[in-house]
Amino acid sequence: MTSFVDSYINRRNRYCLGTEIGSGRRYVSIPVSNSLVDYEEFYAISEVEFTEFTRDEALAIAFVNKCRERLMDDRLILRPGSDRGVPV
Repeated sequence: MTSFVDSYINRRNRYCLGTEIGSGRRYVSIPVSNSLVDYEEFYAISEVEFTEFTRDEALAIAFVNKCRERLMDDRLILRPGSDRGVPV
């Protein structure tokens, strides 16, 4: 089972930064919702990006918006199912 621990939560812009336990990978997560459940999508980021995103909110938001537009799907840590949610 994969565990994620948030270290930074931005409620206003609805994203989190954190670490995947076990692998130590850093991530950005965004909330999504489908017809059955609300959940998060997790996108892998480098240690450098993690540091930059904690220091520069505008840079983080630009990345988050790309995730919401599904332009960063190659970085998804967990692949979505057939009923993929939409960003909320």
